[in-house]
Amino acid sequence: MDLKKEFQLDRKHIFTVPNILSYLRIILIAPFVGFFVVDEYVPAAICLIASALSDCVDGFLARKLNQVTQLGKMLDPVADKLTLLAVGVCICIKEPIVIPTIVIMMIKDIAMIIGASVLIKKGLMPTASKWYGKVGTVCFYVSVTVIVVFQLVLPQFEGFEPIPWFPYVSITLLTITTIIMLYSLFKYAQIFRKMLRDEKQKETLKKD
Repeated sequence: MDLKKEFQLDRKHIFTVPNILSYLRIILIAPFVGFFVVDEYVPAAICLIASALSDCVDGFLARKLNQVTQLGKMLDPVADKLTLLAVGVCICIKEPIVIPTIVIMMIKDIAMIIGASVLIKKGLMPTASKWYGKVGTVCFYVSVTVIVVFQLVLPQFEGFEPIPWFPYVSITLLTITTIIMLYSLFKYAQIFRKMLRDEKQKETLKKD
């Protein structure tokens, strides 16, 4: 694949509906962080929910509107990773219980960035986000939202009684999210190895 040619052909598709949603997710990072650090959790949660909803529908719209582009395939996971990183750092500051999940998430994302860089260097297009990657992202959003609501938002209201068994819910949600992220990393690693193996076989056939 001529990667440069692919992106040249995509220039007229920079502002497709799915790509605009990805841009929106990146833009929403700034107000989310701004609200979160000053303990304005409700508007921060609104930013996060809007980001999550756009993430859920952009792939569907890309296929429905016939607006699948190479730029979009790259932009979607970049927006995901930037958002997850921002959310993860903010939550870690307030709720250290999520640190193990965030560490695993960062290892996964760094590994994927390295893998994508290797593929691009070889002139290959990194794979688009798969369903298991999306599921991991959605689980992360759900886990973080539940923890923020019950640990940070509701205690601000007078009369709210802490739920004694809620820490078990938090641990369960984060464990499920971590397992899905590890599964996602394993599946993406399989795709990465297959793409490199196929490319090596093509190069061998050309030499023969």
